[in-house]
Amino acid sequence: MFDAAATDGPPPPGSRGTRVSDRLQRSRVPVLPTVLFADANEDYRSMARDALLEGRDATDLRTAADATEVLAYLERAGASEGPVTPAPSLIVIDADLPGTPGGNALIRALKRNADTKRIPVVALGADHDPRTVEAAYEAGANTYMVKPVTFLALVRLMKVFTAYWFETAELPTGNQDA
Repeated sequence: MFDAAATDGPPPPGSRGTRVSDRLQRSRVPVLPTVLFADANEDYRSMARDALLEGRDATDLRTAADATEVLAYLERAGASEGPVTPAPSLIVIDADLPGTPGGNALIRALKRNADTKRIPVVALGADHDPRTVEAAYEAGANTYMVKPVTFLALVRLMKVFTAYWFETAELPTGNQDA
């Protein structure tokens, strides 16, 4: 048996053939894991990008400044038209992210949505307050971490959670309903 998408020539009779995006999806080239990093502070988003590059060399980082940008990105994710918007393998959200819904309300909305509920969400908060931690987990966060304030601490954090979520954890494929 052969993979029709990997052969040259016209498609079989009665078939429309495959689109380039279909062939790309089925190719054996590994796809870089995508992290969607949402934080209102532009400098912190830049620092996160640099920290990810410093700590892990093969990850695609996409950023959002507020909840509206997160939802708009996720709506476009995987679309065959328009800009390339890979579906994220991990979402990192500032627990105090502005917008509607913002912060924990955004996490709750993501976990209620059939298309995004299986994507791991890391909430970054400002403190260790048990009420803050509890609120993040109640909203559906898979992990809560205190937001690092130094670049070195952020590099270490990026290494830890990308290693865990991309190399250690067994995650479901696709976005099937549970």
